[in-house]
Amino acid sequence: MADVGEVLMSVLSTIRVPKPGDRVHKDECALSFSSPESEGGLFVCMNSFLGFGSQYVDRHHARSGQRAYLHITRTCKAKEDDNNSGSGHPPKKKPTRLAIGIEGGFDVDQQQYEEDVKVVILPDRQEVTSEDLGAMADVVRERVSLSMAGIMAADSVSHTLQIQQWDGEVRQESRHAADLKQLDNGVKIPPSGWRCEVCDLQENLWMNLTDGKVLCGRRYFDGSGGNNHALLHFQETGYPLAVKLGTITPDGADVYSYDEDDMVLDSKLPEHLTHFGIDMMTMEKTERTMTELEIAVNQRVGEWEVIQESGTTLRPLFGPGLTGMKNLGNSCYLNSVMQVLFTVPDFQSKYVSNIDKIIDEAPSDPTQDFKTQVYTWDLLSNEKVEKYGLPNMLLFMVFSQGDQIGIAPQMFKALVGRGHPEFSTNRQQDAQEFLLHFINMVERNCRSGSNPSEAFRFLVEERIVCQQSQKAKYTQRVDYIVQLPVPMDQATNTEELQEAERRREEGDSSALTVRAQIPFAACMAALSEPEILTDFWSSAVQAKTTATKTTRFASFPDHLVIQIKKFTFGLDWVPKKLDVSIDVPDTLDLSTLRATGQQPGEELLPEVAPPPLMTPDVEVKGILGSHGNEEDDSLYSPLLCQSVSPVLDDSTVSQLCEMGFPLEACRKAVYYTGNTGIDAAMNWIMGHMDDPVFLFSSSGCLSEEHLATIVSMGFSRDQATKALRATSNVLDRAVDWIFSHLDDLESMDVSEGGRSAAESEGGRDPPPGPRVRDGPGKYELFAFISHMGTSTMCGHYVCHIKKDQQWVIFNDQKVCASEKPPKDLGYLYFYRRVAE
Repeated sequence: MADVGEVLMSVLSTIRVPKPGDRVHKDECALSFSSPESEGGLFVCMNSFLGFGSQYVDRHHARSGQRAYLHITRTCKAKEDDNNSGSGHPPKKKPTRLAIGIEGGFDVDQQQYEEDVKVVILPDRQEVTSEDLGAMADVVRERVSLSMAGIMAADSVSHTLQIQQWDGEVRQESRHAADLKQLDNGVKIPPSGWRCEVCDLQENLWMNLTDGKVLCGRRYFDGSGGNNHALLHFQETGYPLAVKLGTITPDGADVYSYDEDDMVLDSKLPEHLTHFGIDMMTMEKTERTMTELEIAVNQRVGEWEVIQESGTTLRPLFGPGLTGMKNLGNSCYLNSVMQVLFTVPDFQSKYVSNIDKIIDEAPSDPTQDFKTQVYTWDLLSNEKVEKYGLPNMLLFMVFSQGDQIGIAPQMFKALVGRGHPEFSTNRQQDAQEFLLHFINMVERNCRSGSNPSEAFRFLVEERIVCQQSQKAKYTQRVDYIVQLPVPMDQATNTEELQEAERRREEGDSSALTVRAQIPFAACMAALSEPEILTDFWSSAVQAKTTATKTTRFASFPDHLVIQIKKFTFGLDWVPKKLDVSIDVPDTLDLSTLRATGQQPGEELLPEVAPPPLMTPDVEVKGILGSHGNEEDDSLYSPLLCQSVSPVLDDSTVSQLCEMGFPLEACRKAVYYTGNTGIDAAMNWIMGHMDDPVFLFSSSGCLSEEHLATIVSMGFSRDQATKALRATSNVLDRAVDWIFSHLDDLESMDVSEGGRSAAESEGGRDPPPGPRVRDGPGKYELFAFISHMGTSTMCGHYVCHIKKDQQWVIFNDQKVCASEKPPKDLGYLYFYRRVAE
């Protein structure tokens, strides 16, 4: 074996010192969830700064030719008693604010490690320690030492993401604070012994900072809290600011602005309190702050406990497909969705069965490759089980709650969230929105080969019938999730709900929370019943009239996802969550909801636009629509050529633009519907999404620069043209569009001349729609995701998955056999087709 000093000299040119901006991956393997704490440690390439676990570093060496790696291993230190300061160290501070990575917030990493670092030279894995470098040539010692120090000093990509600051209680200075009116009414508030001046309640008390009235706070959704007397006082007087008694300390207090409807800061709070005889410097905290109450309220009894099955001793489970996941700080929505997705055979075959091929084809930087990072979610392998699916033995022996080491999907979370305004943050997110976001990413990255998202894809048929002419119109759209409405008026325990509400209004603190019982059949009926469309512009009668719209399945997917629409908005547009129990069935037969298409003898609404608006001095040559084409100038719309300036309803155009449609498309919709309102214009848009009149920009021309850019990405000119036409010639939107319509585009056979075969042969049939699977509409429940909390932006998600006829609860790192799966409290339900 060659002298290690000579080996280092031979590879010295490949050893780099990290520069500002270099991405240093020293916390997580680029091809798995291995870390310096894993068995074998982590090997960081001293040239690319990519990290690899022991099982992948040889493969990286073989592919890249790199030989020098910094080997980092970490061993957990035994935790000291947080409250024991006998060692000379001060006790750790408890978090005082709902925040991460901010003074007073939660610590990101409370575990302490012993770290061992050395250089390893492949393929023989020769080791070089810092002490060994002292005996080597100066040029070797200096370069290697600088590289080692630079790697260790650099902020790792994972750690930078992990400590991203998040503050859940940022408060703004109240606009009333500076010149708040305070009455000279002689009121002095004692330091304790407060009671509501209306109902004698002794907790959740607020003092109005204008007149010193002490009144109880708002009633919470579960009936606890107060009786709304402080709020009623504001409504009567308009006095805006109140301070929560019991939270006043020398450091501040909870101040609420009823006028601004938010918790606020009051920079003059000491002065405002002194006016009523309160000395902040002598006050002590006796009540929970609103932040503490927010956490407690989210953990509401009857939902939090039931969904997590906290009332029973659960049997821990370990093995393939039973690996838990670490919560990276509000990442339970991601954990729950990914656990469910990787029980679907399509995702397993796409990303698990092709592991070797995926790794062999991985780019030089696999941390930025979607397919490679999704592969890391192989939760079925024994390797994952041995590394992450084994219990944390200390916790297992003490609590027996199924806590595992768990995988930490930091690199994956960073990739799928990159550039997204919500998923790139450390805030809690909506599991349904993340599911659709991830499916969209799968669609974009499956241009060739199988597409696992097809397992969820289905066609929806919408049938609109003009009530005056009884003629119909049929449209189809693609969807992935069935959104099921919750008809609260169909609750089966109405009397019980009314009685509970009456007792709460009377101030009965012993009144129990009663959950509305909604039949699943009522939800399905609300989905399938006809919708009444008013102000519908009928092409049959050439006027506005009433129509009915029914929605049916044009195809049934292999796997059906149902979302219970628990989250809604109140009359004040404040989001709230419906507290409901729904008897969701284990089996489902949707056969009666299959679309039937045009019925025998049924007449269709003619594809005719209403009379266009025009100025008196302009003659209309024609309207490009179902009766015109691009070559026939006699039928070309003057609007497309900008030869007329019709008077359009700007408010309708603005409303359509706010919905995300291109400006020119909105103008055309209003133009062709004769200014007859938003409903008519929307109906026109939905019926002309693929028509040239909708797709062309106002000039009818496309940017050659935009075309060239998209063609350079590997698409044909025809495909680029279709994408730009669909997005009003906006490049960024065209790129997004082209990746979300790959199935349509792949069906366009491109000839050597750059024109599609259909077009070169004179054909004008549209390409077939996206591929959908179809079969019987009979399903069985195999998983559901539940949410605990008052909104999708807070609280906690867990999932239950049926494995080998046994329900299993996945609660981040806890994986246990479920004793009482709370199927009635779910948010997302996953069904698979039952073979007949």
